[in-house]
Amino acid sequence: MTIELCYKPIVGRSRYEDLIKRRCYKPAGHTGKCEEFPYLAHLKQVAPRVEAKIKRDATKTTGAAWKSDDAGPNRIDRWVMLLPDDELHSRFGINIASMKPQVQAKLREKAATYEDCMEVAAKLALNVYQMRNAPPAPPEILQYLEARFDAFRPNSTRCIVCRDHLDFKLFENAQRGRAHIETAHANPRMHNPDNVGFAHRECNIAQGSLSLQDFYDWIRSIIARVDAHLS
Repeated sequence: MTIELCYKPIVGRSRYEDLIKRRCYKPAGHTGKCEEFPYLAHLKQVAPRVEAKIKRDATKTTGAAWKSDDAGPNRIDRWVMLLPDDELHSRFGINIASMKPQVQAKLREKAATYEDCMEVAAKLALNVYQMRNAPPAPPEILQYLEARFDAFRPNSTRCIVCRDHLDFKLFENAQRGRAHIETAHANPRMHNPDNVGFAHRECNIAQGSLSLQDFYDWIRSIIARVDAHLS
């Protein structure tokens, strides 16, 4: 089953609005006002922090808890980082050259188009509803997400690193600056729905800047050296 979306323009308030046109992602021919994230309406009511996390992680660059020239801007739209250095500086005062190499990489490597970010947001919403102990999705939202992706599979969302099941209740244990579930990337240098999922915080930290395959190969090499030393 597929779904045709409205895609009518929506006026935004970000300082970067002239770069893209925000769109309505309700089904075509819908009634009522246009909305950018219609599939998050239920989560906004029952789990507002989770709803905010999906929006933030899907559309914003990684944030910095401090402000300085080399820390980089805090949470800007991912598509902004697709601009060349000189345009970033002249239009928005973002001086990439003044930042530390690891900060530059953090901002650049997961830059993505608006369209990819919106696909990621919807895919993360589906993954949330498929977690153990997740709130039941309203039928209209479930039907919407199934039409855009795959059939709904309850209790199927796993950490993309360790492959253990993820429990929705872990979101409730999050503290400021320390979530127990994080948005993660199989390839840390790509931000699209096929590459994004959720992971335990400790698993995401362990993976670091490696792709999943490189991370697994690294772990295997460590175990092989340990086994060789112990034998």
